[in-house]
Amino acid sequence: MNYNRVTKYFILFLLICTTLPAQNDISRELKRLNAKINRERVRVDTLETQIRILLPDLRNTLRATVQAKKQTDSVAILLINRINTIQNKMRILEDKAAYIDSTNFEILAKLMMIENKIVTLTNSFSEIYQLKSEKPGEMSSTKISPAEYKKRYIESLTNYQNGNYNDAIIGFSELVISDPMNELADNSQYWLAECYYSQKNYKRAIIEFEKVFTFPGTDKDDDAQLKLGLAYQSMGNIEKAREEYQRLLDYFPGSEYYDKAKETLKQLNME
Repeated sequence: MNYNRVTKYFILFLLICTTLPAQNDISRELKRLNAKINRERVRVDTLETQIRILLPDLRNTLRATVQAKKQTDSVAILLINRINTIQNKMRILEDKAAYIDSTNFEILAKLMMIENKIVTLTNSFSEIYQLKSEKPGEMSSTKISPAEYKKRYIESLTNYQNGNYNDAIIGFSELVISDPMNELADNSQYWLAECYYSQKNYKRAIIEFEKVFTFPGTDKDDDAQLKLGLAYQSMGNIEKAREEYQRLLDYFPGSEYYDKAKETLKQLNME
């Protein structure tokens, strides 16, 4: 036998013997891996089955959630719009209320002035009627006779009633200067102030109304006091108007103008 051939067979035998255990280990490892793969495949199949079962419910739930969110957003937007609309309406109503209050106050002030004008004219007519129906008395006068004083007084008052204020001012001024002690002198002073007030010369009217209080025993004091409040109010000096109306309430509680002054003062304090 050839020695070299024997050697080759021997080496081949040894190699086969050494590789057999390794092949067995590899086979066992492959089997283990295949079993693990089979188990994972089963789990995947199970999950796929569960997903297929749950997927319709998940889709429905998702759709319901999206729809609910849309509805919620829509309701939220609607509520916000409603709130904004209500707030705008409230602002409009507040503005209207403020305007109405202001307008009502202006109307009240104008009505009061008109009413006062009517009362003033009524008083002037009453005075003329009373003076014309009286018989001349024994009144002392340093410059003109009582009869002449009364005549000029009626003429001046008639000019006032007819709106001839400049002529009335001249007549009443002359009467006050001619005989300050005449029993009609305080009336002349009052109507002189009324003429300036009717001309809207409120500053001069205030000066002349203040002079009415210098006549002792005058019955025109509460009239003059009311007109002081109206004059300051017409000038826009509300603080002074409040003071003058309050003086009427304090010093003339029995005046026929008491309620008017009280209501006007209440309105001025609300501003």
